[in-house]
Amino acid sequence: MFVCMCYNVTDKDIAKAVSQQGVGNIRELKQQLQLGEQCGKCISMAQALIDDLIIDEGLFKDVG
Repeated sequence: MFVCMCYNVTDKDIAKAVSQQGVGNIRELKQQLQLGEQCGKCISMAQALIDDLIIDEGLFKDVG
């Protein structure tokens, strides 16, 4: 499913960024993928996906 229509970012792209790059928030996601810079409607859905993936898969990033 497309999350960001402006930049063609899908839920699978976000899942890959979370699982492989350790992305845990929108700021980190925007460093990996281009999204949220045109209309911004995707930001809340993208954050919800990040939150669900972290909780569901236990992918908490080691911060230190």
